[in-house]
Amino acid sequence: MHILFISDNFPPEVNAPASRTFEHCREWVKAGHRVTVVTCAPNFPGGKVYGGYKNRLFQAESMDGIHVVRVWSYITANEGFVKRILDYVSFMVSAVIASPLIKTPDIVISTSPQFFSACAAYLISLIKKRPFIFELRDIWPESIKAVGAMKESVVIRLLEKIELFLYKKAVRIVSVTQSFKQTLVKRGVDENKISVITNGVDLSRFKPQIKDAGLVKKYGLENKFVAGYIGTHGMAHCLETILDAADKIRRQDGGDEFRFVFLGNGARKSVLVERAKAMGLDNVVFIDSVPKDEVVKYWSLLDVSVIHLRKTKLFTTVIPSKLFECMGMGIPVLHGVMGESADIVTKEGVGLLFEPENADKLCKGLWKLKDDTKLYNRLKANCLTSAPKYERKVLAGRMLKHLMGSGLAYCGYWGAKY
Repeated sequence: MHILFISDNFPPEVNAPASRTFEHCREWVKAGHRVTVVTCAPNFPGGKVYGGYKNRLFQAESMDGIHVVRVWSYITANEGFVKRILDYVSFMVSAVIASPLIKTPDIVISTSPQFFSACAAYLISLIKKRPFIFELRDIWPESIKAVGAMKESVVIRLLEKIELFLYKKAVRIVSVTQSFKQTLVKRGVDENKISVITNGVDLSRFKPQIKDAGLVKKYGLENKFVAGYIGTHGMAHCLETILDAADKIRRQDGGDEFRFVFLGNGARKSVLVERAKAMGLDNVVFIDSVPKDEVVKYWSLLDVSVIHLRKTKLFTTVIPSKLFECMGMGIPVLHGVMGESADIVTKEGVGLLFEPENADKLCKGLWKLKDDTKLYNRLKANCLTSAPKYERKVLAGRMLKHLMGSGLAYCGYWGAKY
């Protein structure tokens, strides 16, 4: 089977959509299928093209057996609603224009969070007369409203109509959470065509290791209990809460034993850095994004991982992918996200929950994990026990079955060859 995958994020970018898409496609290639990914020049989240790449009309490369086609797009940093829409729309147009150069796909799949990639995939599916599959990673544009980037308006209502149109036109929707599935069913989408394949972890990369001695020394983390946030520094994450916790904890007896590490970039990164300076936080370390092959070394620095999202109803439906990376690394979690992801933390016993945007509760959790060695070791052991349940290789195989099933359902229409 030839799978055509449309995604505006792909390695060497290291965000969740890029990692999930790459790791799934890599496993499908290993299973004997042909995979083509249409993406753009790597630039997320800083809006600067990565070294070794150019923002050309069309360029191609091979990555672990995946045929990667990169098309031109309007590139901007991950900030500013209008500029980001221009980025998304330009990629959509370029992907459709490039599609005649891609021969004989059997299915066309796209991934969110933004759905202009899905628009491209749907149009390409019409051109190619092939089934369209929508991988749903976020309820967009609802998430725009949730972070306050845009209020209810004619534009939002138009985007929501397009969103619902795409759900109905997809022959299969692959949701990353049960909550997303329930939301779509309530909105009138046929539940029989919705499959749930959660995010997961590549256990060949994310596994326990001792702290990288060079990095420990470089960032002054010797003999410190290190709490860290690794990922995009965006509006949705409200990382000011972690800065507030760092400020509170340094004022407490023994608080100097804690250090807070932030790794990544995003729309709020510069604001967070300036705020930390203004607060005089000498217990906080900011590190820019690093290449994918080096990320695990930085994960090794953490004694506990802080996962946090803004306190809003929408985010009770999401499952941050970094939760599974924590499990693979054997790093207990302080989880400031309610809902489905909190249920996983509790069920698997891999961390403690705290109320989103509540720095006091975060501080209490930090002290508890530092002082209660028995609890800490139990959570760490549970991480390693639970991680194989969410291994990316297994999840990719499960998703492949759904993709092939979608193709087989269309055999009479487009002549699949299985």
